[in-house]
Amino acid sequence: LSQLPGWSLRPDGSIVVATGNDDAPGLYRCTPYNSYGTAGESRPTRVLLKDPPAFTVRPKEEYFQEVGRELVIPCVAHGDPPPTITWVKVGSVGKSSAQVDGNSSLVLHPLIKEQHGVWECTATNQVASVTSATSVHVLGTSPHAVTNVSVLPLLLAANISWEPGFDGGYFQRFSVWYTPLVRSPPRAHHDWVSLSVPAGAQHLLVENLQPDTSYQFSVLAQNKLGSGPFSQIVTSVPRGFPVTTVPPEPPAMTVHVFLSPPRALTANETVRGVLLRWDPPARASVALSGYALELRQDKGGWEVLERSIPGTDTQVLVPGLIKDAFYEFRLVAFAGSYISDPSNTVNVSTAGMEVYPSRTQLPELLPQPVLAGVIGGICFLSVAVIFSTMAACIMNRRRAARVRKRRQDPPLVFSP
Repeated sequence: LSQLPGWSLRPDGSIVVATGNDDAPGLYRCTPYNSYGTAGESRPTRVLLKDPPAFTVRPKEEYFQEVGRELVIPCVAHGDPPPTITWVKVGSVGKSSAQVDGNSSLVLHPLIKEQHGVWECTATNQVASVTSATSVHVLGTSPHAVTNVSVLPLLLAANISWEPGFDGGYFQRFSVWYTPLVRSPPRAHHDWVSLSVPAGAQHLLVENLQPDTSYQFSVLAQNKLGSGPFSQIVTSVPRGFPVTTVPPEPPAMTVHVFLSPPRALTANETVRGVLLRWDPPARASVALSGYALELRQDKGGWEVLERSIPGTDTQVLVPGLIKDAFYEFRLVAFAGSYISDPSNTVNVSTAGMEVYPSRTQLPELLPQPVLAGVIGGICFLSVAVIFSTMAACIMNRRRAARVRKRRQDPPLVFSP
């Protein structure tokens, strides 16, 4: 064995081959012996040198495809003996509806929402198994459930946080649902309360909870195609005021945030688009951060049209509406991490209206003195052009008259 690099003999009589090469294949016999001799050789055993599986074509890291269409993901491997290719969806329970064609490619047809996720291609032979993973994103669906929902109990409140699931290819919004685990005797069920989450946020502070009462919390995701499934339910108990035997300190002031919705939302058609006007919220215990404008078309789902309207504005111009359509608009106010309820809804029908430019913009009106100066300058230029044109016409007529007069006068004749 000393003449074979990487070969060694263990105390129990086993041979270790660190690196397999052409020296390893063959017949092997083992002969045990001690000071009294040996009982003979063992039966021969044959060592074969085989290749583990290796991928020649790996799937890409990610695939994006519309729901209902076909998606084919290749996966090819070689080895000695030739490996067997299998596909499995990570985290799936039961048999998958996916198929594998003759080239060991994964065929998803038609592609459905439940096939979204991580898929693994595994190549196996008698020597080893190797795996390659890919992520499949199914577009054009309702959002997937959020994950890792956590609840941090606070004083008479709870902070809810989560990780968003795949949005299905569209902008998604979240709402937090909660209910106390206390059932009134006359009722056999309890009601859930929902709170809207500001756009882009992944956490929400739920206030005004009862102390030492168990609450259940869940998060729901929605996009323009509908609602996804509720997240797993998490139970938590908000903290109450501490009980002490020492003279109590003056009770801490609990700050209650009041933010009422915008008022008197109206819509007026102008030559540049639909002009929306409103009045600020009647009650706002904190400084107003801004507004967000939502719309829906033909009774569809609500979408955010403009989310950065300054808090000092009370009007916004909405161009880019489609002709012969029915729109509904509403407004919500923001104050820090708080969001108000929606304002009243206004209806706009674009039947017979013109198509406006496709960008929402705030109306910019010139001050009256500047506007009067602009109009006066335009009028002055118009009058100057008219007078210049008339003077040119008069001069041309006079010149033409002199030419005609010269042609009519008789020629002068000089006699000797």
